[in-house]
Amino acid sequence: MKFNWGTGIVLAFIGFISFIMYFIITMSVDSRYDHELVTEDYYGEELLYQNEIDKLNNAKNLSENISYKTGNEGLTIVFPKNIDIKKVTGKVFLYRPSNKQLDFETAISLSDPYLLIPDKRLVGGRWNIKVDWEYNGQSYLYKETINY
Repeated sequence: MKFNWGTGIVLAFIGFISFIMYFIITMSVDSRYDHELVTEDYYGEELLYQNEIDKLNNAKNLSENISYKTGNEGLTIVFPKNIDIKKVTGKVFLYRPSNKQLDFETAISLSDPYLLIPDKRLVGGRWNIKVDWEYNGQSYLYKETINY
C-alpha cells in the first residue's frame, strides 16, 4: 500500500474522531468528572434573578460593605460598623462547587459585628459565599469566591 497525502488526511481524521469519542465517553461514564447543577430548580431560580441583581446594587451603594477574613478559628464575615447589628437578619450560604454534600446554610444572628463560621465546617479549597441579609427593611446581597 502506498502512503500519500490522502491516506494521511484520512488517518488524521480517524485519529481525531477516535480521540474525541474517547474523551466524551470517559467524561460521561467516570464519576470523578461528575458535575452537578448549582441548584435543583435552576429555571425557577433564574426567574428570580432580577431580585438578586437589585440586592447586589443595594449593597454596592453602602458606604461600607461586608468583608471577610480567614484565620485559625475559621472564616469571619465582618458586617459594616455603621449599622445596628441587632436589626440585621438573613442567611449565609456556603456553596462548594466540587462537592454538594459540603454545602450548608446558616441564619444570621449577631451579637458582635461579625459572624464566625468555624474551621471544622470548612474544608480546604474553593468556596462561594452568599450573604443574603436585610437591614431596616432594605435587602442586600454579598457574593464572593474564596479559597480556604
